[in-house]
Amino acid sequence: MSQLVISNLEELSQYEGKEMGVSEYHTISQEQINKFADATLDHQWIHLDAERAKTETPFGATIAHGYLTVSLLPYLWSQIATIQNLKMQVNYEIESLRFNQAVTVNSRVRLRAKLLSVKNLRGIAKARLEVALEIENSKKPAYTGIITFLYHFNDE
Repeated sequence: MSQLVISNLEELSQYEGKEMGVSEYHTISQEQINKFADATLDHQWIHLDAERAKTETPFGATIAHGYLTVSLLPYLWSQIATIQNLKMQVNYEIESLRFNQAVTVNSRVRLRAKLLSVKNLRGIAKARLEVALEIENSKKPAYTGIITFLYHFNDE
């Protein structure tokens, strides 16, 4: 997989309105789900109790927390584009996030991203991305939405 390398606002702007790429697949393990439950204090049984989830849910298995899948955005995005020459990157906004389908344990997911717009806010790049978290062998994505990152590039 070829990864985009972007070093400044001008380079980022070249991708405006274009699909930027797709990440590698990431497997959602039960261990990851359990650790997320501990970190967020969300111990709902549909995430943790495999036997009960198998018999009492339409999913037939435990499912990842929706917010666990959202928390993968920066990691998966970094597989699509390497943003260099940064002082810092800030997660700024999530718009229109819609959970379309549960992600069952051991599913493989990947991110697809399109750069909707880039604005220069006094030297800070405000990048709005249309994202979809795809589930391997599924027509429906786990979620779709628009995320915004702020990139504080170093002075050139």
